[in-house]
Amino acid sequence: MQPTGHTILVTGGGSGIGRGLAEQFHARGNRVVIAGRRQETLDAVAAAAPGIDTLVLDVADRASIAAAAVSLARTHPDLDVLVNNAGIMREEDMTADPYDLTDAEAIVATNLLGTIRLTAALLPQLKRQPSATIVTVSSGLAFVPMAATPTYCATKAAIHSWSQSLREQFRGTPIEVIEVAPPAVATDLMQGHAASPRSMPLQEYIAETMAQFDAQAPENLVERVKMLRFAEREGRYAEVFGMVNAPR
Repeated sequence: MQPTGHTILVTGGGSGIGRGLAEQFHARGNRVVIAGRRQETLDAVAAAAPGIDTLVLDVADRASIAAAAVSLARTHPDLDVLVNNAGIMREEDMTADPYDLTDAEAIVATNLLGTIRLTAALLPQLKRQPSATIVTVSSGLAFVPMAATPTYCATKAAIHSWSQSLREQFRGTPIEVIEVAPPAVATDLMQGHAASPRSMPLQEYIAETMAQFDAQAPENLVERVKMLRFAEREGRYAEVFGMVNAPR
């Protein structure tokens, strides 16, 4: 993926990693559309970076996705990059009696089904471009899970697998697939992450991730996440699993 000259949709673009990527893509001369559920949040980003466009979209809602695809075909017919960044992360206690499925179902609907459904809805538009890029956002926890967030980790492992299959299916076509796998980053994805000493500062993460985009790597991995990504290959899985799940 070249660093400029694109029209890019970033879901979950109102905060955190999504906002950071959107602002950097915009600063490099790309036309950027940020999508999210709350117009006021999107407007605040657009006000801070004039020229960024906004789109209200709930990726957990089939009807919202369908409406967004129609709108984008009309307003941004040259859309050629989709960044599937929207996601939620919640702790779950499966030992609870009774165990409430509400959070698990919401996580699957947003993180996994939302990515699949939105990509499918926008594929006709992406296929019309001379070249296009689908960016998926998994997590270091796709490779070594944190037990307190089982469904989140499972959805991110699924996104990793799905991304590999998608990349193979589009091999030899003008569509490339890039998987971004962040470590813990100082955002508000989950309570405590922003202030945690375990979290990578957001601006450092964005800078290193943008450098990976410049390098055109199919897996966008900052140095800090490689311990998780390659734990099993390096024979360190049990050790890293223990580190991830140590008391906080």
